[in-house]
Amino acid sequence: MVQGEGMGGRSLVVDAVTHRYGTSVAVQNINLDIRAGELVALLGPSGCGKTTLLRIIAGFVRQTEGRIILADDIVDDLPPNRRQIGIVFQNYALFPHMTVAENVAYGPAAQGVAKAAREAEAKRVLELVRLGHLADRLPRQLSGGQQQRVALARALAIKPRILLLDEPFAALDKNLRLDMQIEIKRLQRLSGVTTVMVTHDQEEALSMADRVAVLSQGRLEQFASPLDIYDRPQTLFVNTFVGTSNQMPGVVTGPAGDGFAIRLDAGADIIAQAPAGGLGPAARATLCIRPEHLELCDDPAGFAAVVEMGLPLGPTVVHEVRTADGLGVKVAEPRRAGTELRAPGTPVRVRVAAPGLASAYPLLPS
Repeated sequence: MVQGEGMGGRSLVVDAVTHRYGTSVAVQNINLDIRAGELVALLGPSGCGKTTLLRIIAGFVRQTEGRIILADDIVDDLPPNRRQIGIVFQNYALFPHMTVAENVAYGPAAQGVAKAAREAEAKRVLELVRLGHLADRLPRQLSGGQQQRVALARALAIKPRILLLDEPFAALDKNLRLDMQIEIKRLQRLSGVTTVMVTHDQEEALSMADRVAVLSQGRLEQFASPLDIYDRPQTLFVNTFVGTSNQMPGVVTGPAGDGFAIRLDAGADIIAQAPAGGLGPAARATLCIRPEHLELCDDPAGFAAVVEMGLPLGPTVVHEVRTADGLGVKVAEPRRAGTELRAPGTPVRVRVAAPGLASAYPLLPS
């Protein structure tokens, strides 16, 4: 449950923000309405504009157009130190000559908080991140995960209106990264602070965020819950960037309920949704379907293929099959204990596991 204003969160509005570096457009007409206490992930590949947008929110970059509104206050003319924003950088940026407690108390000290009060606040947030027993240590005496929690405690100590996380797990190994994702999610819920996190890791975004903003080439592709991003992607980019998706060409043969009937070049008729619209009669289309939404079958209505290989991945088997028109397609199925993998060269038929699981988009010219 998202916590509200009374729990310490503040709303954040990114209103029609555009930023240009000379003639290059870094972000274009971005609109985000982030609720108080919400954790939002800015997700996209390198160069999509997510870090630029984070720096604009922080006040490090002044946008070319648009407004940043924190809790109903337009903050475009405020420098970073007056926006009351906490930031956790990718490299943590701890002061090496200061103890953990001194690092955490630095922000309140810069705000003019009295010594006794800032020491009490440092103690409180260190207990919150479970590092109270390490208050007298120097950063070099801590593990990577502990340093990250100190950086988080330092950001929380200033009682920020907004918390910004800039690729906060990039320097951690895989096992520690998962532990810290859970820890930061816990702390964000306890503090109720509105949080914006930049990441290129889709699993990280989908597992942690209340909503995800997917960016591509400076544009906002979709802003929705993780489940909607995965199950109901609105654009071809979102469908192929988030998760794994097979792309299969075909032609529209007519409307079908709320969607369209697509005749695949591989030789089957599929009912698909068209989130972006724009599919006219006889239009060429790209059908996107996730491997787990396909199944191997004996149904003659499915399309014919030949097994090239099977990859057992714990409880799942991913089959790589080749269609009659030469297209490689992945099919993911539950693995039954004791069942042998299908041998390469085995002929199979493939169908969509349930109606409405495929999405169709206008076929882009190659």
